[in-house]
Amino acid sequence: MAELVTLARPYAKAVFAAAKDQNAIDQWDQALAFAAQVAADQEVKNILANPGLSEQRKAELFADCFEEPLPEALRNFLSILAENKRLALLPAISDLFRLYRADVEKSVNLTVDTAFELSADEQQKLIDALSKKLERKVELESTVDQSLIGGVVVRTGDLVIDASVRGKLARMAKALGS
Repeated sequence: MAELVTLARPYAKAVFAAAKDQNAIDQWDQALAFAAQVAADQEVKNILANPGLSEQRKAELFADCFEEPLPEALRNFLSILAENKRLALLPAISDLFRLYRADVEKSVNLTVDTAFELSADEQQKLIDALSKKLERKVELESTVDQSLIGGVVVRTGDLVIDASVRGKLARMAKALGS
């Protein structure tokens, strides 16, 4: 997995810089997200792995998956990826693009697992506290996981804040066991 990210990083940086210069970050983000979904499809993976098709034909087939005609810049980007046999990297490129966008916009998407459903007021208090702590605009996705017993687990990227009862019990058991 780390290798895919390493290979995808220069493409993501280049396409992000181009999108930023064109003031088209949102359009590129949407297009890359769709392209990533297409690239992740098993049938598309089989087509991309087919040695009988030229790389240019693979790029054309890929572009045909879009409902509307592609902007020239996106068509060129897909062609470059195809020439370098990198169309399969689109999911990683899209993920990195989103990270670069969030960094520029000073925003972060968080997943919060709670033992019980959070009210709108509780969600807003959590968003305010996390915004202050992380110094970013926070987008929150909340899910219920009753196995937590109580408390919350907050995740974003490689940051995990485990303030759940289950987590505290696990840390206590580990401390007692050592």
